[in-house]
Amino acid sequence: MYYIDLAVTGISFGCMYAMMSVGLTLVYGLLRILHVAHAAVFALGAYATVLAANATGSLALGFLAAIIVTPLFGMAIYRLLYEPLLGFRPDVPMIASVGLLVLMQDAFRIVFGEQGVTFRRNAFSFTTFDFHGVTVSAVQIALVAAAAVVFLALHLFTTRTRIGVGWRATVSRPRIAASFGIDPIKVRYLNFAIGSALAAIAGGLVALLNNLVDPAIGFVVSYKALAIIVLGGLGSVRGTLVASLVLGLVEAYGTIFIGAWLDRDAIAFLALIILLMIRPQGFTGARTA
Repeated sequence: MYYIDLAVTGISFGCMYAMMSVGLTLVYGLLRILHVAHAAVFALGAYATVLAANATGSLALGFLAAIIVTPLFGMAIYRLLYEPLLGFRPDVPMIASVGLLVLMQDAFRIVFGEQGVTFRRNAFSFTTFDFHGVTVSAVQIALVAAAAVVFLALHLFTTRTRIGVGWRATVSRPRIAASFGIDPIKVRYLNFAIGSALAAIAGGLVALLNNLVDPAIGFVVSYKALAIIVLGGLGSVRGTLVASLVLGLVEAYGTIFIGAWLDRDAIAFLALIILLMIRPQGFTGARTA
């Protein structure tokens, strides 16, 4: 049962990494930009969830506020930061993105304080369920359920709707898509809006899991998310999901076997380095040599 508990923990963290990383995957697939500032969107979603929930007394309204605020912020990042830099080398917008992440982290520290904020009423985080000896928290169930719903909805959207098919066409064949009248600018805004909303959901659920949001909440997650999209195969949503679940499980079981020497984050990065050495093209990539 103990190992099953670890699997539940690993899968729940993997689902969180997946919702965080998919925004990076979508942006890279469309613009070939490493959207490091996505971690600031993740943190903003966490703060918005906590502040709105504390102000209204409703956790649902907290998540609703985050889902409204973060897409606007994500689209503003594209319009004000990335769009003027698209004509430059790919490392230029990436460096600008890192600068925005550092700026937002310091802004959170100035506005909300070094210690961060917590939920005033957070019974949901302490609700647990027992399934034949396996204890599962309500937040873990919410993480897995949210990831499942999100990826199913994303799949149906990109395969069954006209807008979604146009989105996929813009990513894979931009010139052909443009010749059929698909507006690439609208697709880019939609891309940032969806990715930012998913990051907000992940940030709010992590805030619930820890009952704390501090200025550095997105910093370590951003490094892991970047490594995940490389491991999954740059631009592959399916690969990102697989890599996220693998990372979550490795973290969970690694804390048992080598936790005495390395902490959770160090285990994750060590595993990512080893996996990339074994398969540098990622889970869904193909070897070019």
